[in-house]
Parts: sequence; C-alpha cells; structure tokens
Amino acid sequence: MLDAGGVKAERITTPRSLPNRYILHLHGGAYLVGFPALFRDFTWRIADVTGAHVLCIDYRLAPEHPFPAAIEDVVAAYRWLISEFAEPRHIAFIGDSSGGGLALASMMRLRDDGMPLPAAAVLLSPWTDLALTGQSLTEYGSSDPMVPVELMPKAVELYLAGADPRSPYASPLYGDPEGLPPTLIFVGSDEALRDDAVRMAERLRAVDSDVELEIWPHMFHTWPMFARILSEGRAAIARIGAFLQARLC
Repeated sequence: MLDAGGVKAERITTPRSLPNRYILHLHGGAYLVGFPALFRDFTWRIADVTGAHVLCIDYRLAPEHPFPAAIEDVVAAYRWLISEFAEPRHIAFIGDSSGGGLALASMMRLRDDGMPLPAAAVLLSPWTDLALTGQSLTEYGSSDPMVPVELMPKAVELYLAGADPRSPYASPLYGDPEGLPPTLIFVGSDEALRDDAVRMAERLRAVDSDVELEIWPHMFHTWPMFARILSEGRAAIARIGAFLQARLC
C-alpha cells in the first residue's frame, strides 16, 4: 500500500507500463465493500493492455464513512497523482458498478472545482441512479447473478445516510455531464443496471459529449472482471486497451 494524498492505494505495474501513464481504478461493491487486492486479476490486465500504471485506491466505505467520503478520497488521490506523477492528459479513470458512478461523480466534482479532467474514462456496468428508477432493475433483477436487487435500497440508505439520492454527486444520472472527457461505457444486455448505463449515455450525448455505449449480448453485470475464465471478458479488456491507447498520450 502507498499513501496517495492521504488515501491508501495499490499501484499495479507490468513491464509494459510507461513511466507517466496512469489509470485510476475505482472498484465496485455498492460503496460498502471491496479493497484493491480483490481486483488484482483485473487491474494487472488493464495495466498491461494500456501500457499504464494502475492506481487502485482503497477509498473509504459506508456505513462508517458515508457519502461524500468516497468522492473526497477520489479527488484527493487524483490531485496527488497529477502533482507527483502524471499530467491529466496521461490519466484515465476506470470504474466498475458503483465505482463507475463514483468515477462520473468525481469528475463532475473536479470540473466544478475548476480542476483539469483526465483524458478519458471507462465505465463498466455503472450504477448511476441511486433513486433506483431503472426499468431493468425489475426486468432482470431476478436473473442477474451479480446484482442483489432486493438489497439495493438498504445499500443506498447506508451510503447516503439521509442525503438526496438524486444529488448529482450521489447519482450522476441527475447531474450535468457537460465537459466530461471521452467515455466508453460497457453494459450487458441482460443485467439489472442496464438502464443506468443506457440513460447515462443518453445524458452525455445530449450535451455532445464523446461517448461510446456498448451493450454486450447476454452478458451479466461487470463481466470484464471475469477475464480469467470468460472469452468475453478478455475481449472486453482488449477493447478497453484500444480505447485508452488512442486517447492517452
């Protein structure tokens, strides 16, 4: 573990990692669970395919540290990264599930604070609507093995601790995405959070943002995390690499 501006983090590198290229990875886990070591099989693959160092931060979790503690940690780690190692044009964000929503919310916060934004972002099955209004939660809630839909209201309650679920920094779907960097969004056709991704892409397109939405047939929530055993996961990793290689200097 290293100290990234007061935030614990792991730095993952491979022989292909360039000195000044960084990916800031924000893990999923409904803002309640997760830690960097749990995602190493994913983060080393991302480091290798992008030629970057991956900084996976151990941001504070609810209920001990409710909203907006996680966003504060992302902002602190990003400020540290650009002060110590890389310019924003050499940095991208990757977030999966709640980490995808956190990536969007943190970029909105950085923009609102007048900070330069990263060069690109990749969002894997992002959770963007803590008001839980997506129709796919009902359509696929019982068939998506990765999203316990029945527990999501409690997760929202613990994370927000009374805050408005439609606050833009809590649910970026309700925020203004003007000025956000080029973004690639992956979501499965049969997953509970499909509509969170689709509607977020529509919001980005409405302000003429550079956004690419890919709906992968028959895939479940955050399937790229299973690249070790799924050919679709390895294909997704390769696609992420191509997208970021084209946008990172």
